[in-house]
Amino acid sequence: MEKYKERTYRNLIKKNDLIKYRVVVKETDLHVHSIIPLEDITRELVLEYRGYLENYIKRYPSFAKTLVPWEINEPVHIIVSEMSESSKKAGVGPMASVAGAIAEHVGYGILPYSPQVIVENGGDIFLKLDNPATVGIFAGDSPLSLHIGLKINSINKPMAVCTSSGKVGPSLSFGKADAVCVVSHSCSLADSCATAIGNMVKSKKDIDKAIRSGKNINGIIGIVIIIDDKLGAWGDLEIVPI
Repeated sequence: MEKYKERTYRNLIKKNDLIKYRVVVKETDLHVHSIIPLEDITRELVLEYRGYLENYIKRYPSFAKTLVPWEINEPVHIIVSEMSESSKKAGVGPMASVAGAIAEHVGYGILPYSPQVIVENGGDIFLKLDNPATVGIFAGDSPLSLHIGLKINSINKPMAVCTSSGKVGPSLSFGKADAVCVVSHSCSLADSCATAIGNMVKSKKDIDKAIRSGKNINGIIGIVIIIDDKLGAWGDLEIVPI
């Protein structure tokens, strides 16, 4: 078994009034904040939504491997259909949104028990809080890493902040960005789009082109791209120093 590596980015949001705990099921490794401890409920939710995905993949193994959008022509569970729709909007494979999709569905499942919740899954974050919170941007070895953040207001509606990197973490990326953050109300869409936009960033000169492409995707609220010491941003965002 692979030894657990400390995930320093798990200090991206500090909410000292909430209880923090970790839930791991197979490849899914969640860091959760809620008003009361809900480890058992969270684990059941992870098993439930992983089950829907695993059953679909048993029938259609290519769903887990393809790097192009996936078309669905039959009734499926909403987590599968959302991943398919996100893949089409972003132009990537459906599994590019799996971490965000699980974070979002688990987060919504926790909300009836805890009106405030943060679910982080591999750097992809679902949050619903009663006041604005700053989400720090982890960008590997960039001098900007964890020195800037996004102030996110999820008082009225849950928000998602998803990050892709060509240099950090195990997720597949064809780009070289230290971090591409996408903000949306949809965690699966933010996750897919972070991957798609990140794939376009090979060097600093690609930032503007990648932002122009990403801002045309319906449902994206904002984009931040960091590569080395260069930052580009677009959208309804408040970037703050940390």
